[in-house]
Amino acid sequence: MTFQPDADMDAETVRERVDEAIETNDVVLFMKGNQLMPQCGYSANALEHISDHVDEFETVDVLPALDEYREALSEHSDWETIPQTFVDGEFVGGSDILDELDERDELAATLTA
Repeated sequence: MTFQPDADMDAETVRERVDEAIETNDVVLFMKGNQLMPQCGYSANALEHISDHVDEFETVDVLPALDEYREALSEHSDWETIPQTFVDGEFVGGSDILDELDERDELAATLTA
């Protein structure tokens, strides 16, 4: 199967989706793939960390318009890589930051703040 970008995903649509996801969800993970099929190890790692501490959270698959999602996310974080986690509208970090927070036993408190 060949990946086909979603032609309906222009920069403005993606920006609106990013803004809405961050504003309306307590925890949102922008990732490559989805909860059932993460498409990279870092996304799978972030998903596992969040799932260990939070029952309900939103995920957004950035692959249909990767460049547009990177651009839209840059308006909310100073982070260049995917995945990106937001809690209560605030950027937390990527997979490596979730690893560090978990190692310090701070991840549960961060995700449920």
